[in-house]
Amino acid sequence: MKRLFAFIFLFFPLIFKAQNIAVDSQTYTPQQLIEDILIANSCISNVVVTNVVGGNFTNDKSYGFFDATGTTFPIQKGIVLSTGKLSNVKGPNTFISSDNAPGWIGDTDLEAALNESNTHNATIIEFDFVSKTNQISFRYLFASEEYQQNNANTCKYSDLFGFLIRPANQQQYTNIALIPNTQIPVKVTTVHPLIPNGCAAINEEYFGSFNGTVSPINFNGQTKVLTATATVNPNEVYHVKLVIADETNALYDSAVFLEAGSFQMNVDLGKDRLLASNNPLCENESYTLNAFIEGPNNTYKWFKNGVEIENETNANYTISAAGTYTVEVDLGNNCMAFGGITIEYTLKPGVNNSTLTACDENQDGKAVFNLKDAAQTMLNNDSNLRITNFFYSLNDAILNANSIVNPSAFENSTPSQTVYARVENQYACFAVAVINLEFKPLTTINIQPFEVCDNLPIDGFSDFNLNDLRSLIKTQLTSNTSVKFYKKFDDASNSTNEIDGNYTNSKSNNEVIYTKITDGNLCIPITPISLKVLHAPKLDVNEELYYCLNTFPNTLAINSGLLNVLPKETYTYQWLKDGVDLNMNSSTININELGTYKVTVSSANNCSNSREIVVKPSNSATIIEIVVKDLTENNSITVIVTGEGDYEYGLDNQNGNFQESNEFFNVENGYHTVFIKDKNGCNTVQQQVSVVGFINYFTPNNDGYNDYWKPFTKNYPYNSKLEIYIYDRFGKLLIKLNPMGLGWDGTIKGTQLPSGNYWFKAIQEDGKVYKGHFSLKR
Repeated sequence: MKRLFAFIFLFFPLIFKAQNIAVDSQTYTPQQLIEDILIANSCISNVVVTNVVGGNFTNDKSYGFFDATGTTFPIQKGIVLSTGKLSNVKGPNTFISSDNAPGWIGDTDLEAALNESNTHNATIIEFDFVSKTNQISFRYLFASEEYQQNNANTCKYSDLFGFLIRPANQQQYTNIALIPNTQIPVKVTTVHPLIPNGCAAINEEYFGSFNGTVSPINFNGQTKVLTATATVNPNEVYHVKLVIADETNALYDSAVFLEAGSFQMNVDLGKDRLLASNNPLCENESYTLNAFIEGPNNTYKWFKNGVEIENETNANYTISAAGTYTVEVDLGNNCMAFGGITIEYTLKPGVNNSTLTACDENQDGKAVFNLKDAAQTMLNNDSNLRITNFFYSLNDAILNANSIVNPSAFENSTPSQTVYARVENQYACFAVAVINLEFKPLTTINIQPFEVCDNLPIDGFSDFNLNDLRSLIKTQLTSNTSVKFYKKFDDASNSTNEIDGNYTNSKSNNEVIYTKITDGNLCIPITPISLKVLHAPKLDVNEELYYCLNTFPNTLAINSGLLNVLPKETYTYQWLKDGVDLNMNSSTININELGTYKVTVSSANNCSNSREIVVKPSNSATIIEIVVKDLTENNSITVIVTGEGDYEYGLDNQNGNFQESNEFFNVENGYHTVFIKDKNGCNTVQQQVSVVGFINYFTPNNDGYNDYWKPFTKNYPYNSKLEIYIYDRFGKLLIKLNPMGLGWDGTIKGTQLPSGNYWFKAIQEDGKVYKGHFSLKR
């Protein structure tokens, strides 16, 4: 499109010449550009250009004078700084300007001020000046090839510029090329309309236009005319650095246009106080404007809505009504300074006084109030109002001093106390609302002692289910009641150390706890509740008993095991056998049947305890067999019995020691009595057995050891019942032995028989025959 426009431009040079700005890089020096073109104001003194940097072009510069007279460009004259050739600044907009020059670097001050990096092609003009007033300003417009209509690059890329100012004796710059009322630098990426498929509009109200080919300047887009403003100290030297630079590379140039004569000395009367900017003055508020400028002969004129206010010639003027106020300050020598401000007023908030009520549960004249609960009444649901703070006094609320620290949990210091709320609207205008703090009348409730039966062990302590107690209390109250319990009155008063769930009393038999009841409709004082542990029967432990089957139908007495019988107390008894009620109501019953008996003992206060008596079978033993192993040096007896009992065994002595084992070892020969005793007391049975034993050899050599062959026993009455015969190896009877004598000495009629084996036969009284052999050794 730009090429087509260039072709048309060749044929219509006279038509477009008047529509484009003119630029001049030769007529004015940098000092003249600043002092005579930009400032052109005798009120600004000591103007000295200290540094100029630009592109090193042949017969061209990157800065200079421009004249837009007769064009549509919004600034008629002034100076321009560019990141390209000055000659490429003027319109029409027929090509992309992307000029470069040897050694043309960026600027670190600009990078620091805008928190950017990698700048190139910086054009800079620096100068000092002195102002007689406390504010200076000038008008400017930013244009750039980076503005590309309907192109997402507009959202990403921007060259940089800044108007950097500082006191001459300091190093830290402040950038005043900002989007109004922000600290955001003016750039392509911070001022643009909606870019389709790119990004949303941002600060669009300060965007001027995208430029077509018919444009007074050769840039794709531009901002509106903006004002840069700086607050300064009068009569102090300040240093200004006007700087613009390409960012990242030299492509797509930009320029900043500064309006001639716009570098003005102003009187700062402060920001406009407007409803639109949320800072109007409040109803009945007075506001003092200060236009003072140092100088002995300064004169002041004040105007309201363009009409001079008579007899107001002081540097200060106090206003009390809305309007546009301006001031003219004549500094002498044809030096004038001007200031203006627009004032709007708004009404104070409309608020309602409120009354809050609370419960004085502990009746000490104090309660905790949530002062914020008064908000709905005071603000009347006006979303533009808010409570900023609460105060003890009206004066503190007006001064916004000494606010209440914790209004959500405020404890009054005196009965029927009054506190105050400061209410502000969206413009910070305030009114004070009164909050009266009052107590609700007390409603007492009757809470009977909460009784539970003593549980095991029976000791005066038991578990109290506070949830059950809570349910009982709530039957007297509304459904939205909160009931909490505490061990101490002070805990209830302070809502600390709550107890809940299953609680075991800490004092035997009777203890007092406290309940704090919160009811939306009633005010209930902290109420004591007696926890009472009721007497309960204390029973012996469960036990097992044995019934001797051999004694049937005799009966066995079993009893309830009641241990803590109280005088004048009446008890009832319920007996169950294997879960079936026996319909017996006595402490002891007689039974002759096996099973599980359960007795429940109840006192007159319906407290009860139970225990079980398991009756198991037992019986005297039935002897199946007694096995005797005899004719050995270690004779033994094994007793085999059957029966329902648990048995132990004894030998020969019914009152002696019994043993668990049914076997006896090392039993001497002779008659013995075996006793089988039931451990559960169900009789003892007995049976006599005999044990026979003989030695295996003897040595009749008169040495006092084994000189005689005889039975293994000293039970002579038993031996007397034996018949003993001795034979040689051929079966010849040698001798019938006297069982009560010393034994056989190995001789026959005084003749010694030789060593060898001999045989014997012993016949017991019951006819039992024992046979065996032994050795004679000489």
